[in-house]
Amino acid sequence: MAKYESKVKQIAAPVEQVYAMLSDLENLRPIIDGAKDNDAVRAQIEAAGQDPSMLDRLQDVRLTSDSIAIPAPMVGEISLRICEREENKCIKFETEQSPVAANMWIQVLPSEGVGTKMRLTLKADLNPMIKMMVGSKLESGVDKLADMLAMLAYAKK
Repeated sequence: MAKYESKVKQIAAPVEQVYAMLSDLENLRPIIDGAKDNDAVRAQIEAAGQDPSMLDRLQDVRLTSDSIAIPAPMVGEISLRICEREENKCIKFETEQSPVAANMWIQVLPSEGVGTKMRLTLKADLNPMIKMMVGSKLESGVDKLADMLAMLAYAKK
């Protein structure tokens, strides 16, 4: 299995708040719903050289507290389900519907003061040809996803 890890990200919120938010995927609903009409998000996507119309597909994302299904052009839908939670430490996901078997986990650890350190890891069962074609995109994608998770507002529930 190919392994892709993000850089360690710093979050200015206690580990308990970060874990509580990320361990219930329903907490992402307001963010996903609001991103489509957010001019700042559109500007960031354009600045990264991407097509901001991709935000229109967010309306097709399905969430439950334990799973997320994301429409993916050319492959259909990719579904991830939380398969394990270790309170204030780790949230593990596995693919339910995907062209390749994969798992992902989000590790969170207390940092100095009231902060949290976070790292995202993806392991995917890729054949050598596919790995060569998409490996660098997965590497940067994992880091970008970690960046996005680090930027969330981890307000107290």
